[in-house]
Amino acid sequence: MTSTHNPSQDSSDQPTPAEGYAGNVTPPLAWRWMLEGKAILVDVRTDAEREWVGRVPGAISVAWKQWPGMAMNPDFDAQLKAAVQGYAKVVLLCRSGVRSVAAARRASELGIEAYNILEGFEGDVDANGQRNRLGGWRFRGLPWNQ
Repeated sequence: MTSTHNPSQDSSDQPTPAEGYAGNVTPPLAWRWMLEGKAILVDVRTDAEREWVGRVPGAISVAWKQWPGMAMNPDFDAQLKAAVQGYAKVVLLCRSGVRSVAAARRASELGIEAYNILEGFEGDVDANGQRNRLGGWRFRGLPWNQ
């Protein structure tokens, strides 16, 4: 599907404040930081979500919760620490920007400069109960594949 949405229209150049972690960033700012080598993007969605819905090229996968059952990933701390070695900061992505907040708070507790990516990969649900129409990584026209 080709999007006619212009991602540059939504690219805030600064993170917004957050409680318990470094801040929130727009999807375009997260992508720019990743391209510039300023941050690593960690996708905290489940393996199933990444396989069925899509993934961001170059992102590291460290699930916050595991499918099925959405049990906490007992290895999250160790996997995240390994993923972010050599990077000053991490930007965290989930489906809608909720799990990534919890993951950003945990990353901050581990001493990592962590940012939540607003809107997530698929954005919020619209009036018809569908995603990818009210924001999100894909809606913003940023790179992804399946």
